[in-house]
Amino acid sequence: MDFQDIGDDARRQYIDARATFEALEAAETQAAGVRGGMYWKSVNGLDYLIRTSTRNAQKSLGVRNAETEAIHASFVRRKEEAEGRVKDLDEALTRHQRMNRALFVGRVPTIVIDILDMLKRADIAEHFTVVGTHALYGYEAAAGVRLQSAAVATRDVDLLWDTRKRFRLATQLKRLDSSMLALLRKVDKTFSLINDQRYTAVNSKGFEVDILRREAQEQDPHPAQLSEAEDDFWVVQALNAEQLVSAPRFSAVVVGTTGHMARMNTVHPLAFVRFKRWLAQRPDRDPLKAGRDSLQADTVQQLVQDYLPQLANSPHDARRP
Repeated sequence: MDFQDIGDDARRQYIDARATFEALEAAETQAAGVRGGMYWKSVNGLDYLIRTSTRNAQKSLGVRNAETEAIHASFVRRKEEAEGRVKDLDEALTRHQRMNRALFVGRVPTIVIDILDMLKRADIAEHFTVVGTHALYGYEAAAGVRLQSAAVATRDVDLLWDTRKRFRLATQLKRLDSSMLALLRKVDKTFSLINDQRYTAVNSKGFEVDILRREAQEQDPHPAQLSEAEDDFWVVQALNAEQLVSAPRFSAVVVGTTGHMARMNTVHPLAFVRFKRWLAQRPDRDPLKAGRDSLQADTVQQLVQDYLPQLANSPHDARRP
């Protein structure tokens, strides 16, 4: 199996850019802890410390005294430090993105980077796992190589929805006053659902987003829609998808053709291999797709053996026959 090395310059750039991206992730998490604000409110001649949320909810932390003054001072300091760190790292990441592009570090389609970024910004990334062909971009990024173009060629991205967390997703979409399709349209306003295939959205350039789920189990809703919005995804059951739902997770920072970066959450490479071999051997599988399934399984198996041996030696369900 032939793999293309990305070169020393690109590899060093990716390592540095990934470190900055991950530092920004951590800084944004820290900043989330001090979102909202605090102010003093006078009531009947007494000052009270009020904590406000991003949704404008208010909570009194008590009358003004040494303790509440210390709480206020600490909050202001931590908020300024957190926001300053996010700003600095965001600027550093912008510089890295320019270098990524100059050194041809990444090749993930821009639309995929934008979708992954949207999931993160909407705080719903935990509910979806990239499966199918696009997962290969995560594996090759971790290995520092490029896979065969035939293995990664596709015009659609498959997102596996974890029905076990359906109530949390519904709550977040309601909080955002949005639907999954509406969020996708913030990435590209031309996305619309296919009339007779309501689990697929396609944009004006023919790029598709499919949302899959495991076959319905006892506690799973069926049929299942992602939100209460009339015009939103109805998620399709995928054969044997429980194997992917229960597989160990794998996460990698991927780089797009423009140099922009995003975190891709997918399944362990050997879980991918196992699933693709199962697909390729199905008697009802389209022969053209079965051939690509086998190619992808062989490619990722070799990738792990040659570049990610630590994954081959770690215990996980993906290695069971």
